[in-house]
Amino acid sequence: MLRVVVFDDSRDRREGLCVLMDTMPDMECVGLFPDCRDVVRHVAETMPDVVLMDIDMPHVNGIEGVALIKKQFPKVRVLMQTVFEDEDKVFAAVLAGADGYLLKQTAPDRFMEALRDVAAGGSPMSPTVARKVLTFFNKRAQIPAAREFDLSERELDVLRALVDGLTYKMVAAKLSISYSTVNSHVTRIYEKLHVKSVSAAVSLALREGLV
Repeated sequence: MLRVVVFDDSRDRREGLCVLMDTMPDMECVGLFPDCRDVVRHVAETMPDVVLMDIDMPHVNGIEGVALIKKQFPKVRVLMQTVFEDEDKVFAAVLAGADGYLLKQTAPDRFMEALRDVAAGGSPMSPTVARKVLTFFNKRAQIPAAREFDLSERELDVLRALVDGLTYKMVAAKLSISYSTVNSHVTRIYEKLHVKSVSAAVSLALREGLV
Protein backbone atom coordinates (compact mmCIF):
# COMPACT_ATOMS: atom_id res chain seq x y z
CA MET A 1 0.00 0.00 0.00
CA LEU A 2 1.42 3.38 -1.04
CA ARG A 3 1.40 5.77 1.93
CA VAL A 4 1.00 9.45 1.01
CA VAL A 5 1.08 12.66 3.06
CA VAL A 6 -0.26 15.98 1.71
CA PHE A 7 1.04 19.44 2.63
CA ASP A 8 -1.26 22.15 1.24
CA ASP A 9 -2.63 25.35 2.76
CA SER A 10 -6.01 24.82 1.06
CA ARG A 11 -8.16 22.63 3.30
CA ASP A 12 -10.57 21.80 0.46
CA ARG A 13 -7.74 20.71 -1.82
CA ARG A 14 -5.88 18.56 0.67
CA GLU A 15 -9.08 16.87 1.84
CA GLY A 16 -10.20 16.36 -1.76
CA LEU A 17 -6.88 14.76 -2.65
CA CYS A 18 -7.12 12.52 0.40
CA VAL A 19 -10.61 11.33 -0.56
CA LEU A 20 -9.37 10.62 -4.09
CA MET A 21 -6.36 8.65 -2.84
CA ASP A 22 -8.49 6.59 -0.50
CA THR A 23 -10.60 5.43 -3.45
CA MET A 24 -7.46 3.89 -4.99
CA PRO A 25 -6.95 0.21 -4.11
CA ASP A 26 -3.17 0.65 -3.83
CA MET A 27 -2.99 4.01 -2.05
CA GLU A 28 -3.59 5.40 1.44
CA CYS A 29 -3.62 9.03 2.63
CA VAL A 30 -1.90 8.99 6.03
CA GLY A 31 -1.59 12.70 6.83
CA LEU A 32 -2.87 16.18 5.93
CA PHE A 33 -1.06 19.37 6.96
CA PRO A 34 -1.50 23.09 6.10
CA ASP A 35 2.20 24.06 6.16
CA CYS A 36 5.69 22.79 6.96
CA ARG A 37 6.24 24.24 10.43
CA ASP A 38 6.54 20.73 11.93
CA VAL A 39 7.39 18.88 8.74
CA VAL A 40 10.09 16.65 10.26
CA ARG A 41 7.83 15.54 13.13
CA HIS A 42 4.86 15.00 10.80
CA VAL A 43 6.88 12.83 8.43
CA ALA A 44 8.42 10.87 11.30
CA GLU A 45 4.97 10.16 12.77
CA THR A 46 3.20 9.22 9.51
CA MET A 47 6.09 7.39 7.75
CA PRO A 48 4.93 8.10 4.18
CA ASP A 49 6.39 6.67 0.99
CA VAL A 50 5.56 9.88 -0.88
CA VAL A 51 4.95 13.46 0.21
CA LEU A 52 2.73 15.61 -2.01
CA MET A 53 4.06 19.10 -1.32
CA ASP A 54 2.54 22.48 -2.15
CA ILE A 55 5.08 25.28 -2.71
CA ASP A 56 3.35 28.44 -1.54
CA MET A 57 2.27 27.98 2.06
CA PRO A 58 2.43 30.33 5.06
CA HIS A 59 5.06 30.14 7.81
CA VAL A 60 7.34 27.52 6.21
CA ASN A 61 6.94 26.99 2.47
CA GLY A 62 7.26 23.84 0.41
CA ILE A 63 10.79 24.50 -0.86
CA GLU A 64 12.07 24.76 2.70
CA GLY A 65 9.94 21.73 3.55
CA VAL A 66 11.40 19.48 0.87
CA ALA A 67 14.94 20.46 1.91
CA LEU A 68 14.17 19.47 5.52
CA ILE A 69 12.56 16.19 4.46
CA LYS A 70 15.45 15.22 2.21
CA LYS A 71 17.96 15.98 4.94
CA GLN A 72 16.19 13.85 7.55
CA PHE A 73 14.44 11.25 5.36
CA PRO A 74 16.40 10.89 2.09
CA LYS A 75 14.41 7.84 0.99
CA VAL A 76 11.03 9.62 1.18
CA ARG A 77 9.96 10.75 -2.29
CA VAL A 78 8.59 14.28 -2.69
CA LEU A 79 6.25 15.37 -5.48
CA MET A 80 5.82 19.14 -5.68
CA GLN A 81 2.52 20.75 -6.69
CA THR A 82 1.91 24.39 -7.52
CA VAL A 83 -0.25 26.73 -9.57
CA PHE A 84 2.89 28.51 -10.78
CA GLU A 85 5.40 27.77 -13.55
CA ASP A 86 7.80 30.34 -12.07
CA GLU A 87 11.34 29.33 -13.10
CA ASP A 88 12.98 30.37 -9.83
CA LYS A 89 10.59 28.20 -7.82
CA VAL A 90 10.87 25.25 -10.21
CA PHE A 91 14.66 25.22 -10.00
CA ALA A 92 14.75 25.93 -6.27
CA ALA A 93 12.42 22.98 -5.66
CA VAL A 94 14.42 20.65 -7.89
CA LEU A 95 17.71 21.70 -6.30
CA ALA A 96 16.22 21.26 -2.82
CA GLY A 97 15.62 17.62 -3.70
CA ALA A 98 12.13 17.41 -5.22
CA ASP A 99 11.57 14.17 -7.14
CA GLY A 100 8.80 15.50 -9.41
CA TYR A 101 6.86 18.66 -10.16
CA LEU A 102 3.21 18.92 -11.22
CA LEU A 103 0.96 21.89 -11.79
CA LYS A 104 -2.19 21.84 -9.66
CA GLN A 105 -4.40 22.00 -12.72
CA THR A 106 -3.14 18.53 -13.69
CA ALA A 107 -5.99 16.04 -14.13
CA PRO A 108 -6.76 13.96 -10.99
CA ASP A 109 -5.98 10.64 -12.67
CA ARG A 110 -2.61 12.02 -13.77
CA PHE A 111 -1.90 13.03 -10.17
CA MET A 112 -2.55 9.47 -8.99
CA GLU A 113 -0.37 8.10 -11.77
CA ALA A 114 2.40 10.56 -10.84
CA LEU A 115 2.30 9.44 -7.19
CA ARG A 116 2.82 5.84 -8.28
CA ASP A 117 5.52 6.91 -10.72
CA VAL A 118 7.51 8.91 -8.18
CA ALA A 119 7.21 6.12 -5.60
CA ALA A 120 8.69 3.72 -8.17
CA GLY A 121 11.69 6.00 -8.65
CA GLY A 122 10.44 8.12 -11.54
CA SER A 123 10.51 11.91 -11.84
CA PRO A 124 7.12 12.99 -13.20
CA MET A 125 6.79 16.58 -14.41
CA SER A 126 4.07 18.56 -16.10
CA PRO A 127 5.11 19.13 -19.75
CA THR A 128 5.52 22.91 -19.38
CA VAL A 129 7.71 22.43 -16.30
CA ALA A 130 9.83 19.77 -17.99
CA ARG A 131 10.34 22.09 -20.94
CA LYS A 132 11.59 24.86 -18.63
CA VAL A 133 13.99 22.50 -16.88
CA LEU A 134 15.41 21.16 -20.15
CA THR A 135 15.77 24.66 -21.59
CA PHE A 136 17.54 25.83 -18.46
CA PHE A 137 20.08 23.02 -18.42
CA ASN A 138 20.68 23.31 -22.17
CA LYS A 139 21.44 27.01 -21.75
CA ARG A 140 23.61 26.35 -18.72
CA ALA A 141 25.64 23.76 -20.66
CA GLN A 142 26.37 26.38 -23.31
CA ILE A 143 27.76 28.93 -20.79
CA PRO A 144 31.57 28.88 -21.34
CA ALA A 145 32.31 30.37 -17.91
CA ALA A 146 30.55 32.29 -15.18
CA ARG A 147 30.82 36.05 -15.30
CA GLU A 148 33.27 37.48 -12.81
CA PHE A 149 31.30 38.74 -9.82
CA ASP A 150 34.21 38.73 -7.35
CA LEU A 151 32.36 36.58 -4.81
CA SER A 152 34.47 35.18 -2.00
CA GLU A 153 34.50 31.44 -1.26
CA ARG A 154 32.30 31.99 1.81
CA GLU A 155 29.87 34.12 -0.20
CA LEU A 156 29.69 31.33 -2.77
CA ASP A 157 28.98 28.85 0.06
CA VAL A 158 26.10 31.05 1.24
CA LEU A 159 24.81 31.48 -2.31
CA ARG A 160 24.87 27.72 -2.90
CA ALA A 161 22.88 27.22 0.28
CA LEU A 162 20.30 29.78 -0.85
CA VAL A 163 20.04 28.03 -4.20
CA ASP A 164 19.36 24.81 -2.27
CA GLY A 165 16.35 26.53 -0.70
CA LEU A 166 17.77 26.97 2.80
CA THR A 167 16.60 29.76 5.07
CA TYR A 168 19.10 32.14 6.72
CA LYS A 169 18.81 30.13 9.94
CA MET A 170 19.47 26.87 8.09
CA VAL A 171 22.43 28.43 6.25
CA ALA A 172 23.90 29.53 9.58
CA ALA A 173 23.58 26.01 10.99
CA LYS A 174 25.02 24.37 7.87
CA LEU A 175 28.04 26.66 7.68
CA SER A 176 28.51 26.94 11.47
CA ILE A 177 28.25 30.73 11.44
CA SER A 178 25.88 33.17 13.13
CA TYR A 179 22.60 34.41 11.69
CA SER A 180 23.99 37.97 11.58
CA THR A 181 27.04 36.76 9.64
CA VAL A 182 24.76 35.10 7.10
CA ASN A 183 22.84 38.36 6.80
CA SER A 184 26.08 40.28 6.21
CA HIS A 185 27.20 37.82 3.52
CA VAL A 186 23.81 38.05 1.80
CA THR A 187 23.99 41.86 1.81
CA ARG A 188 27.38 41.71 0.06
CA ILE A 189 26.09 39.08 -2.38
CA TYR A 190 23.20 41.40 -3.29
CA GLU A 191 25.63 44.26 -3.86
CA LYS A 192 27.97 42.21 -6.05
CA LEU A 193 25.18 40.60 -8.09
CA HIS A 194 23.19 43.86 -8.28
CA VAL A 195 20.00 42.19 -7.01
CA LYS A 196 17.56 42.95 -4.20
CA SER A 197 16.06 39.59 -3.24
CA VAL A 198 16.93 35.96 -2.63
CA SER A 199 14.88 34.80 -5.61
CA ALA A 200 16.72 37.24 -7.90
CA ALA A 201 20.11 36.10 -6.53
CA VAL A 202 19.16 32.44 -7.00
CA SER A 203 17.89 33.06 -10.53
CA LEU A 204 21.07 34.91 -11.53
CA ALA A 205 23.30 32.28 -9.92
CA LEU A 206 21.58 29.50 -11.87
CA ARG A 207 21.49 31.49 -15.10
CA GLU A 208 25.19 32.39 -14.93
CA GLY A 209 26.40 29.03 -13.66
CA LEU A 210 27.85 30.49 -10.46
CA VAL A 211 27.04 27.42 -8.36
